[in-house]
Amino acid sequence: MILDKLENADWYFGCVPGFQQFMKFFNDNDLEELPACKIKLDGQDLIVNICDQTAKDEKDCKLEAHKDYIDIQIPLTTSETMLWSSLEDCQNVIKEYDEGKDVELYGDKPAARFSVPRGYFAVFFPTDAHAAGIASSTFRKIIVKAKVE
Repeated sequence: MILDKLENADWYFGCVPGFQQFMKFFNDNDLEELPACKIKLDGQDLIVNICDQTAKDEKDCKLEAHKDYIDIQIPLTTSETMLWSSLEDCQNVIKEYDEGKDVELYGDKPAARFSVPRGYFAVFFPTDAHAAGIASSTFRKIIVKAKVE
């Protein structure tokens, strides 16, 4: 997992596939002004989801993990709380892996809880179980899906 400021994104271009291409798109567009949508920057290998999300309560969140994609999550309008655990520590599978949706859900307690402020990003690799969307009100965020190489 990575948590850092967007201004430091270039430090991670070598270890996060598609991140450099996404950051060019991010810097060339006002993603707060675009409508909520899904944009394929590189076919199925790099997908940008611009989302208007209803805030979730932490008790309603389940850890999830992906095998085929890395998640890059960027809150645009407000801070967002996220949860994390190492996937190897997750033992309580509550929804088996769905290959079509690339997701498996866990009922385990998270090892960490942290805030991702506006202007920051979080990267979750296939070794990370995570939950997001915990906020005090509706908000806009970006979820980038980068295909694992």
